Amino acid sequence: MNLFVFGLGYSAERFLRMYGADITAVACTVRSAEKARRLVAEFPDLETFDWDGSSHDPRIGSRLGDADALIVSIAPDDRDPALAHYEADIAASNVRRIVYLSTIGVYGGGGGEWVDESSAPRSASPRSRARVDAETGWLRLGERTGKDVFILRLAGIYGPDRNAIASLRAGTAKRIVRPGQVFNRIHVDDIARSIMACLSGSASGGVFNVCDDEPAPPQDVVAWAAGLIGAQPPPEIPFEEAGLSPMAASFWKNNQRVANRRLKEQLNVELLYPTYREGLAALTRDER
Repeated sequence: MNLFVFGLGYSAERFLRMYGADITAVACTVRSAEKARRLVAEFPDLETFDWDGSSHDPRIGSRLGDADALIVSIAPDDRDPALAHYEADIAASNVRRIVYLSTIGVYGGGGGEWVDESSAPRSASPRSRARVDAETGWLRLGERTGKDVFILRLAGIYGPDRNAIASLRAGTAKRIVRPGQVFNRIHVDDIARSIMACLSGSASGGVFNVCDDEPAPPQDVVAWAAGLIGAQPPPEIPFEEAGLSPMAASFWKNNQRVANRRLKEQLNVELLYPTYREGLAALTRDER
């Protein structure tokens, strides 16, 4: 596999750590020289391009011509930057499979109802509408060029160094309570496995929810994490008194239960961590 990654962030890095042996060559974009140095120190054969998404870099366009697989892990502004500047390069390339990392936030809705991939996105936030537009752009590119395009709508991501246990140890964990509020989550290892299922499996593209089996109240997750490490859980705080930033508060407008049946049946992904309990327990074992 000759891979190109737009935006080598937390999830894509985990993918490389888990499946680097299956990749013959990999190149990526980053937003700082410091990050490029850190990545190359861990992945010596990695080719990096410093790119902020604002213009076309002909070196990237040329490198895309060599790739046969593409992961897109950058958030859109008014338009998806990769499509805005490299759509023609990607269309003309040897890329056969494209994985676009999106978010379950596109569903919107605040009633805690179940949704799946057949549910119409209805989030009113500009950020989520831009995501839907980006998804549509990638799917249309696939239809026009015959490339297999996979849209992975990710739930709240947790994993090493990014989880309720780490927040408890850092003293930043909060047990915010809003009656009826639930969130789905997904361990980063299950994201990596889902990406690999897209790039190496028999499916030919589509939209897939990448989330766990149990949407749960956020305060329950913090309490469970505290129990795993023998810590006192922080006191419960009513949502109205939490003092969240506008950005953080916007995530709480999404209150739905997201189904993952298509992920399991069409991509044949068996979750390593079907709920936060298994995922946090594994992270606790890793600490030891």
